[in-house]
Amino acid sequence: MTLSLLILIPLLGGLLAWYSQGFNPNLPRRISLFTLLGSLAYIGILTLTSPLARSSQWLFDESHVWIDRFNITAHFSMDGLSLILILLTLLMGLAALSSAWSEIDKHQGFFYFNFLWTLAGIIGVFLAMDLLLFFVFWEVMLVPMYFLIAIWGHENRRYAALKFFLFTQAGGLLMLLSTIALVVFHYQETGQLSFNYHVLILAPIASPTAIWICLGFIIAFLVKLPAFPFHPWLPDAHTQAPTPASIILAAILLKTGGYGIIRFVLPLFPDAVQFWSPLMMSLAVLSIIYGALMAFSQHDLKRIVAYSSVSHMGFVLLGCFSLNMIALQGAVMQMLAHGLSSAALFMLVGLIQQRLHSRDLHQFSGLWRYFPQLSAMGLFFAIASLGMPGLGNFIGEFLVLVGALEQHASFAVLASLGLILGAVYSLRMIQKSFFGPFQTRGSDLDDPASTVDTEIALTSTSDQVSAKVAPLSKPPTLSSPYPDLSLKEKLTLMSIAAGLILLGIHPQPLLDMLEQPLAQVLALYAITGSAL
Repeated sequence: MTLSLLILIPLLGGLLAWYSQGFNPNLPRRISLFTLLGSLAYIGILTLTSPLARSSQWLFDESHVWIDRFNITAHFSMDGLSLILILLTLLMGLAALSSAWSEIDKHQGFFYFNFLWTLAGIIGVFLAMDLLLFFVFWEVMLVPMYFLIAIWGHENRRYAALKFFLFTQAGGLLMLLSTIALVVFHYQETGQLSFNYHVLILAPIASPTAIWICLGFIIAFLVKLPAFPFHPWLPDAHTQAPTPASIILAAILLKTGGYGIIRFVLPLFPDAVQFWSPLMMSLAVLSIIYGALMAFSQHDLKRIVAYSSVSHMGFVLLGCFSLNMIALQGAVMQMLAHGLSSAALFMLVGLIQQRLHSRDLHQFSGLWRYFPQLSAMGLFFAIASLGMPGLGNFIGEFLVLVGALEQHASFAVLASLGLILGAVYSLRMIQKSFFGPFQTRGSDLDDPASTVDTEIALTSTSDQVSAKVAPLSKPPTLSSPYPDLSLKEKLTLMSIAAGLILLGIHPQPLLDMLEQPLAQVLALYAITGSAL
């Protein structure tokens, strides 16, 4: 029960949170907090008190008979890669809970049930070593997220939730068919029927069909990553989701796509991966550039961050298919850094929407004057997202580009354009939202109770039209008496910022943890590169 408890704790916590609403409406969120803290404490005890097998890739391994007739087991394993991503899941779960604490005020029991079950499904994905069990947890994290968007989302939430469900469910079904095909061909070649990852990687299938089975797995993971052209569900899902769901979606759920490629696709299909590698790297470059261009063209803050995720996760895809150690280490570092920065950005967008009832850059500007702390945090995370040296995002993107340059210089050069475009849309977002004169137009602040007392005079010259904002002596009256940032919000954002700084200035411990798992992934490839 060592590893399975990591999944059972949030599953049971979710049931208890749902049941507790009948006694006290505040109990579900408190139970969720204790559940996440308990899970973190348990994983800390595991890593500190259990004798880790330093000579082996796997830190923990647990297996139980499940469906004996087909040799299907409830098999869980944890290595350095799984450990890092589970810690990210629990920590970003706490960040999402911090956002939900004041935002979610209806059906709280059912919300926190879905919240914790989504996290349980994600943890199961990172631990499952039986491919059928992996598919089960892949679906477990899908259904609760659908409810989080459909019930607690914004005006077009049902459309966005259905779109999310259809895209990801189609990918999941394709993965199931590919899993069955892989097991059948493996049985035909070896005479051994098994869904066990440890068994399947010992004898990769040699059939020409392996190329298409591999493609099925790749597409399933590209939908979740997401990469161009499998990304259309993401902007709508982020735009309509409540802030806690957006945080889980961006910080954790997308990482299951990158994890699936590293854990399953690369070691199970070494020949097919080399066949598909040029196409996947091309899609990665397209995702990087397309996501950045689309982010620049948006005026909804959530859609800007959503499209920037498509661009940043393109670096993960590029690193995965560069097939060397430096690029793979960079891909995982990019997943971690993007998880932190995107969670903070979505939290900040949610805070802006709470205060101004708008996310539209055309509706407000000059927030620094009245929300200096919020604006300072927004400036920090926007700069982190564009890849400022000394922060975690820079480390991930730099390693990916170095690894890609070693293998395919042309793809690395094209991908580097994404860094320039990333700076363009990030600086545009910073300038339009935080700087300039304070003004709000076309939102709930326009009603008499919440009017911003500014006079806007448009003057036209022969070569430009400029908007001059002349504030009156009385400061603007906001729609509700929110402070700049509450203590809870400051602690949450500062903790995430500290994580990004730590990743940026001292990434070596994480790189060391990743070296052995990634070396095992690359063992079947002629070119493994060197670790940092």
